[in-house]
Amino acid sequence: MMRASLAAAGLLVSAVIAFPALAADTATGAQISSAISGNTVQGSMLDGSAYTEFYQTDGTIKGDGYTGAWMVEGNQMCFQYGSDPANCWDVMIDGDQVTWMKDGAADGTGTIVSGNPNGF
Repeated sequence: MMRASLAAAGLLVSAVIAFPALAADTATGAQISSAISGNTVQGSMLDGSAYTEFYQTDGTIKGDGYTGAWMVEGNQMCFQYGSDPANCWDVMIDGDQVTWMKDGAADGTGTIVSGNPNGF
């Protein structure tokens, strides 16, 4: 019984130690630029809105019938459309999967697709 309790305690300590590492999974500015620049991301936001956007290497966003601008500021990706102020998100990247993080919570997800397959 003591051995089982020690094993359980070890697992609990491991889980507590591992949990803070989740916050470190956000991408750096260089990782964001490398993954996103020159590629398309398609997905949806928490509010249910779907998107497909091509992020040109010059900082231009091209979508279906609209354009915008993107930039990396520190370790966040920022988006600016029309005269609206820029909005920035932390970004988690796992392979071709992107999670947009706002105030520590997932606000949307997407899949990185190589290049501009939609011809925006």
